[in-house]
Amino acid sequence: MPAVPRFSIATRIRSQRSCPGRRSTRLERALIRFCLSPLSRMKMLLKMLVVIGVLVGIGTVGYKPARTYWEERHRVKWETAAIVRGDVTRYVNSTGSVRPVQSVLVGSVVSGPIEELNVDFNDEVKKGDVLATIDPRLFKADVARDEATLATRKAELERIEAELVQANNSYQRGQKLYTKKVGFLSDSEMDALVLEVKSLEAQLKVAHAMIQQAEASLENSQANLNYCEITAPVDGVIIDRKIDPGQTLAASFQTPELFIVAPDLRDKVHVFASVDEADIGLVQKAQAETRPVTFTVDAHPDELFSGEIEQIRVSSVANQNVVTYPVVIVTSNPDLKLLPGMTASISFEVDSISDVPKLPNAALRFFPDDVQWVHESDRHLIDGSMWSTKRDRENEERQLSAAEKAEKRRVRNKRHVWVVDGKWLRAVEIETGLSESGFTELKSGALSVGDLLVTGEEVKK
Repeated sequence: MPAVPRFSIATRIRSQRSCPGRRSTRLERALIRFCLSPLSRMKMLLKMLVVIGVLVGIGTVGYKPARTYWEERHRVKWETAAIVRGDVTRYVNSTGSVRPVQSVLVGSVVSGPIEELNVDFNDEVKKGDVLATIDPRLFKADVARDEATLATRKAELERIEAELVQANNSYQRGQKLYTKKVGFLSDSEMDALVLEVKSLEAQLKVAHAMIQQAEASLENSQANLNYCEITAPVDGVIIDRKIDPGQTLAASFQTPELFIVAPDLRDKVHVFASVDEADIGLVQKAQAETRPVTFTVDAHPDELFSGEIEQIRVSSVANQNVVTYPVVIVTSNPDLKLLPGMTASISFEVDSISDVPKLPNAALRFFPDDVQWVHESDRHLIDGSMWSTKRDRENEERQLSAAEKAEKRRVRNKRHVWVVDGKWLRAVEIETGLSESGFTELKSGALSVGDLLVTGEEVKK
């Protein structure tokens, strides 16, 4: 842009000042002096240079602190947790259901309408208590009929016995006459006397058999009459009732179930747990060491129940390629808080160790997201240079022998955790031991109690 002559600027300003009613501003007066005086212009330039020099000096002196402050303000901050000393207990968790130790099904042998129903759900009964009564009229009639039949058979026996006595007397008198005088009784008459005695003896045997048959029939009818009273076979609690008053039972082809009685429900109950095949070995070890089992139920979420392993059954259950084994836990139930069918959340104590350094599990789960945060010597742990692809690892696993796989599982406890080293993150190799919900045992590594481990990035507020 071409320079404007000084006289033209001054002339323009003078012309503006000559305008009536207009005042000159401070800027205009300064500009007039600058344009009209070279010395003033030099002074002005010198002042500007001094100001610029001062500003440059201040910027030079404050740059490093400002940069340090800026980096500190925007540097990533890490959440940390300390290594502590304490006990570590390992658990195997599972779910199960509460069941009575024994469930006794009470049925009916005879058919007929229910006449009386004496118990209801949750009633406690004693052995021999009458639970229900079936209409006994038909069975009483059967008993009366069989009693009459038995009386008839006995009377028939008495008649045959009397006739047999008479026949024996006739035979003896005939025998005397036959031997005393020849021809007094013919041979046919003597044979008739003998045959009559033998016939009555046979009838006597038949009469005894008929009496036995009548007695058996009467006993059967009496038993059916007794079966009209449904009694409790054991002491226990009625946990299920499957009949109502007036209901008709038909026991012709299958015994109908009327009640389910749970004996000793207050003494103890069973909790059936399904344990994964990967954990059943640990549970077997816990049973051998008599370790306790704890569980909770939804009905009493604040109460912890305890028990012990009573049985590990060898009959496996496969469901969608998942194999589990039933484990039976026994526990007391004095207050009847544990009811059949309740769902239990079970924890098996399988191992424990006391007074060891332990680190938070969050430190084991942490892994840096950005390689720029990591010290250069540890960047190979996260940049993938020491990793193989998933497919390569799977192929290697298939080619390993059983012994090699077992050895690989034994050394899988070697891990890395991260500590803050200045502005970098540094990896520390460790070996872990037992693990619980919040902590894991530190078996070896260049760490000690009180050291801080990185658990995550601190959230900026």
